[in-house]
Parts: sequence; C-alpha cells; structure tokens
Amino acid sequence: MLLDGDEWRATLRGFQTEAWRLETLPQYLVPQEAEELEAFRAGNHVDPHAYSSAYTEDLKRLRGEGKSKGRVHILTRPLSEYLRFEFSRYYAPHVLAGEDIRILDVTERENPLPDVEDFWMFDRSTVVLMHYEVDGTQISRELYEGDPAPFVEWQRIAVAESVPFLEYAERVAE
Repeated sequence: MLLDGDEWRATLRGFQTEAWRLETLPQYLVPQEAEELEAFRAGNHVDPHAYSSAYTEDLKRLRGEGKSKGRVHILTRPLSEYLRFEFSRYYAPHVLAGEDIRILDVTERENPLPDVEDFWMFDRSTVVLMHYEVDGTQISRELYEGDPAPFVEWQRIAVAESVPFLEYAERVAE
C-alpha cells in the first residue's frame, strides 16, 4: 500500500515510542528545499543553536513525551553539496533539538548494509519503504507488509557501525 498525504502524515506522527530512518543517498531532491539550498550556496547558513522550526519544536515535544526519533545516514566522502547542506541546515539543529542522528561513513571500509535501501521504521513494527529515482527524487512511500525483523536487525547494525553526527562533523571539518 502506498502512503501519501494524510496517510503518510498520520504514520509519521502516530508512533508510540520510536521513529527511525535509514538514509542511503548522497542527495534528496525535495522541491520544498530549493530556496534553502540556494541560500546555502550563497553562503547563508543557519545558526544551529538559534534555529527553530516546526520540526525542531516537534522533536522537543516528542522528547518531553519520552519518544525518540533517530536516523543513520550511510555515505561516502567527499561529501556531496547536498550532504553539506543537509548537515548544516538540518542535522546540526535537529541533533540539538533531540534527534539521534548518526553517520555511517563507508569511504574506507565495506558497507555493512550494501543492498539495503531507505526506509522508516516506527516502533520496530511498522516499516515504510522509501523509493527514489537515482537522482534522489522521491517516487513513493510503501507500507511494508512483511516481517519487520530484518529491518530491526538493519537498524541494530547501522547504529552499531555508525558514529554520532556531531562527532562525525567535527572529524570531517578538521
């Protein structure tokens, strides 16, 4: 079953304890980000300590309710322009607001999840497969109706093999 619009928003907001995402692409082409990406290209960066958005406020609310949101992004260096933008515009402020963002850099090592594609997992029981074109344009979101156990294992591996975003960002800035 494909999820769009209200069904997707309800799935994204309806989790009880944990929402978690695996990201595997060097860029995501999101029309809503075009203006912000242009500002980034022009040298306008956000202050992650001062930045606030509906998303960061929601992260703070979720933490207050005892819920968690996290992700691991599998990537290689050099970082794409989009990843540099994503790190600055989203990851840094989102970590400060409470999201557990981790990086699995496979530049100089074997990828422990070589054929795993992007997905969201909610409460370790509901999985949504994220389908993209090669260029990062989203095609669809599909509710996975099989056993979530492989996704739970992929989450375990991704978290175990990755480092916290802020630690990674310090290393690549050196």
